[in-house]
Amino acid sequence: MVEVLVRSLAGMTHQITARAHELLVDEPLPVGTDQGPTPYELLLAALGACTAMTVRLYAERKGWPLSSVEVRLSHERMHAEDCADCDTREGFLDHITKHLTLHGELDDEQRTRLAEIAERCPVQRTLQREVVIEQRVSTSSV
Repeated sequence: MVEVLVRSLAGMTHQITARAHELLVDEPLPVGTDQGPTPYELLLAALGACTAMTVRLYAERKGWPLSSVEVRLSHERMHAEDCADCDTREGFLDHITKHLTLHGELDDEQRTRLAEIAERCPVQRTLQREVVIEQRVSTSSV
């Protein structure tokens, strides 16, 4: 099980604690004070990091000459009716574009295989499945 704690600070700035690591999340000006990435930027970062780690682990296990991985991601909301390949037909859907750059002396077959492996990262699989979010509310006496 993974657990993360998010605490409100001033305005839209929040502190995230994950194990012994802390970082700030915020919104850009004028809504926030731009002290950290936005929640969507963190979501893309999680997907990108997971993708790069998955590809790198596979290449290392195979002994392939992958020197580094870059993953550039973008997110946008689009009208469902504008997506020809989507099951959703009404309202909006989220569209994430993931562009991989594989550095190293890889042949075409290795690059193709690593691209396939990149789609198997656990975060991507989570985002592509049905996700159940259970919310509980506690009150504080402070």
